Amino acid sequence: MNQETYPAMDGEKLDKLRNYRMLNRFAAKGQTVLVGSSLMEFFPINELQQTLPGTYCIYNRGIAGFVSAELLASMEACIFELEPSKIFINIGSNDVGTPDYRLERLLANYDDILTRIGRRLPHCSVYVMAYYPVNAKAEFPGVSRAAMEEVFRYRTNEALREANAAIAQLTHRHGYTFIDVNEGLMDEEGNLRAAYATDGIHMNPDAYARVLGNMQQYL
Repeated sequence: MNQETYPAMDGEKLDKLRNYRMLNRFAAKGQTVLVGSSLMEFFPINELQQTLPGTYCIYNRGIAGFVSAELLASMEACIFELEPSKIFINIGSNDVGTPDYRLERLLANYDDILTRIGRRLPHCSVYVMAYYPVNAKAEFPGVSRAAMEEVFRYRTNEALREANAAIAQLTHRHGYTFIDVNEGLMDEEGNLRAAYATDGIHMNPDAYARVLGNMQQYL
């Protein structure tokens, strides 16, 4: 893997992909894999899976900053080399958060991702996760509201809900399962609970513990 392979990716993302490819050589095949952007990479699944009854082997292959096109270009390292029996996908919230976002383009990329999984891993169970809500109202220690204003101009709960509805339909057309594991994450206004957020978008371990509890029936 080199810079020419993924010309649009920055060095940090490429470094993570290289590291994943090395780790994949030691990983057990046929296990559960989490893929997505920072909201997946920051999921502390190594620690949290130890709270579950029974024994699980879950690999996290999320990469912060990823958009759907980048996951599409990285499926070998993030998914196929592991030959998973189950995949949980949370990708596209960064697409929604860009000024040139188009729902049709996100759906086209998602459709390609799910099509490739179906061809390469026909017996794999695929779970497409709903996007988490955001909180553009609360104040967070060390986070400048001014710096986040541009982010929340596009990445709104309304836009995320619209994307969720469209991706749910796409997921069902592929014969896969769309799951909403947001129960307990939202306040009375539908925002991400301030107690669960670090900056209005990203979440702390308590939030992920809630998410894992909601995911448990699918594991």
